[in-house]
Amino acid sequence: MDFPRVTSFMEKIWEDEIIPVLADYIRIPNKSPAFDADWEKHGHMEKAVTMFADWAKAKLGQLPGSKLEVVRLPGRTPLIFIEVPGDASGTVLMYGHLDKQPEMHGWTEGTGPWLPVRKDDQLYGRGGADDGYAMFASLAALLALKEQGVKVKHGRAVIIIEASEESGSPDLPFYIDHLAARIGTPDLVVCLDSGSGNYEQLWLTTSLRGMVIGNLTVRVLTEGVHSGAASGIVPSSFRILRSLLSRIEDEATGRMTLPELFVEIPQDRQTQAKQAAQILGDEVWSELPFAGTTKPTGDDGAELILQKTWRPQLAVTGMAGYPLPADGGNVLLPYSTAKLSLRVPPTGDAEKARAAVKKVLEDSPPYDAEVTFNAPRGENGWNAPTLAPWLEASLNKASMCAFGKPVAYQGEGGSIPFMAMLGEKFPGTQFVVTGLLGPHSNAHGPNEFLHIPFAKKLAASIAQVLADHAAR
Repeated sequence: MDFPRVTSFMEKIWEDEIIPVLADYIRIPNKSPAFDADWEKHGHMEKAVTMFADWAKAKLGQLPGSKLEVVRLPGRTPLIFIEVPGDASGTVLMYGHLDKQPEMHGWTEGTGPWLPVRKDDQLYGRGGADDGYAMFASLAALLALKEQGVKVKHGRAVIIIEASEESGSPDLPFYIDHLAARIGTPDLVVCLDSGSGNYEQLWLTTSLRGMVIGNLTVRVLTEGVHSGAASGIVPSSFRILRSLLSRIEDEATGRMTLPELFVEIPQDRQTQAKQAAQILGDEVWSELPFAGTTKPTGDDGAELILQKTWRPQLAVTGMAGYPLPADGGNVLLPYSTAKLSLRVPPTGDAEKARAAVKKVLEDSPPYDAEVTFNAPRGENGWNAPTLAPWLEASLNKASMCAFGKPVAYQGEGGSIPFMAMLGEKFPGTQFVVTGLLGPHSNAHGPNEFLHIPFAKKLAASIAQVLADHAAR
C-alpha cells in the first residue's frame, strides 16, 4: 500500500467532507435512551441516523456492490448496517455508535455540547470523538484502498453503527442475532470507540472493564421533617448511605473490599502497563483536569494504569433526594439515593459482582432503615486475545508510517459492551480496538473534542490494517 498516497487522501476527505458533516452532527442533541426516555418522540436520533446514512450512501457508489440498510426492530433504537464486498478472503466487522452522552456543565466559554467549534487542531462538541467519527473513518479507510486501484485489496467489510451504546448497548444483542446470517463469521473486528495514551502513536486497547450500575436508596421517613424536631431521633439517610458504601469501599484509599470484585491480573498486562507508563511518564495522570492542588491516588505510573484498567473502582455519579444548596431548608430529608458506577476487572464476573454488592449493601442496614440497591444487570468486561503475528506486524507498520513511532498497548478503564459479546460469540477472531479519546479529549464530560490530525492518521492506519488483512 502506498501510505503517503493514503495520507493525502485522508487529508482531503477529512477537511472537505468529514469534518463539516461531523460539525452538523454535533448540533444534534441525540442523547442515548438512558438519558432521553422520549428519544423517539423528540426525533433527534432519527435525524442523526438519516444524516449518517445519506453521507454513506453517497460514498458507497465508489465501492461497487455495497449495500446500506437502516435496520429497525420494534421498540429499539435504529442501527445502520453496511456491507462492502471484498476482493480478498475474510470478513472485517467494523463497529461504532452515534448516540451521545448528556450535556454536562462546565464547558469553556464559546463552546458547548451542541455547538461545533474548531480551535486549531481540535473540533469541540458532544459526540464528535465519542463516537460520531467511527463510521466516517471506517468508510474513509475503505475508500482510500479503492483509490489505490486493483493492486491493493481488502476483505469483505461489514460496518455496524448502533444507537444505544451510551446506555450499555441494550438493543445491540437483538440486532446481532437478527443480522447473524448477514454478518457471517468475522476474522477481524475493528472497533473505533476507545482511547489513546497520547496523540503521537497508534494505541491498541488490550482490555476493557465491565460495569455494574445501580441506584442505592436509603429511606428513613415518609416525608421531610423539621430538623429541629427530628435530628437526633431520626437517623440521617445520608449517614446511613455513607456507612453502607464503606462496606464495599475503603473511603481512605478508594480500594474496594469485596473479594468477588477482584481477579488476578495477567502478567502480560502488567508488563504492558509498565511499558505504557514509561512512554507516558507523568501524562498517566497529568492529562486529567485536577482541581487546585489535588493529587492522584499514587505516584507509580504503572500502578495507576492498573488501577484504572484492571482493578475494581467505585464512583458515585448522581444523587437524588436533595435540593440545591440555595434551596436547602432546615429539613431532615426522607431519603438519599446515590447512583453507583462500579467498574469490574476485564475478566471478572459482573453478574457475580452485582449480586455480591447488592447483598452486602442491603443486608442488616443500620437502624433497620429501608434500603434497596437496584442494579438491573452486570456487563462483563473484555480481555483481548493474543495478536496474530500478521496483525501485530501490521499495527506496528501502520504506527511507524503514520506517526514515526511504534504501536503502544494499554487497557482502558471504560466499557464497550459489544466487545465482550463478540469475544464470546467469535472466540477465534482478532480484534483492533482503538480510538481518538486521548489526553484532555474528555468524553462524557465538558469540552469533549476530536483531535483532527490524529483522526486522519488513525484512519490511515486502519487502511493499512485492512490491506494487510487481505494480504495475510
